Amino acid sequence: MARPRMFDEERALGAAMRTFWEKGYEATSTQDLCDATGLGRSSIYNTFKSKHDLFARALTHYIDTTTATQLVILGDSRLSGADRLRALLAVIVDAETEHRTGGRSMGCLTVNTTVELAGRDPMAASLLERDTARRLAALRAVIEEGRRDGSITSPREAGALARFVNAAIGGMRVSGQGGADRATLESIAEVTLDALTR
Repeated sequence: MARPRMFDEERALGAAMRTFWEKGYEATSTQDLCDATGLGRSSIYNTFKSKHDLFARALTHYIDTTTATQLVILGDSRLSGADRLRALLAVIVDAETEHRTGGRSMGCLTVNTTVELAGRDPMAASLLERDTARRLAALRAVIEEGRRDGSITSPREAGALARFVNAAIGGMRVSGQGGADRATLESIAEVTLDALTR
């Protein structure tokens, strides 16, 4: 009979996710994962099979939680389309200015992974493409609703505006990693909204 696992797999996955987020995939060693999770090498490999499998699960966990939070904001029908985007950008600013180390944020695991792995890791690329498609669809829907409620006035095509907002958010994440302060990130958010509403 197999021995029951004597650890919380979800907690270990969360700890591994934070380690990959902080260090990146390549720079995270097995020992880093052992230290973060409190597990021995054999427990990590028995549970998660490989560093790559553990990373895939950690990235999926990050995508599921982060995108779900963003979709709740974008789906708030009490707000106009523009106000939903404003609320989303405010959450991004908050995320990039809280819990800094040395004046820099950790950025976004999906943005970091896009830069590090998307061009050479089919698994990561597939996860990122699905996540991007889901976020772009939600952004496009909000922009179209904003057009109908009059809060978004840009004449540009809704899909192009969704890609623009998504790119602006990615840029804010990278800027936070580079040390941009709250005022700078808020300015980027304001210019992004201006492009849709003026």
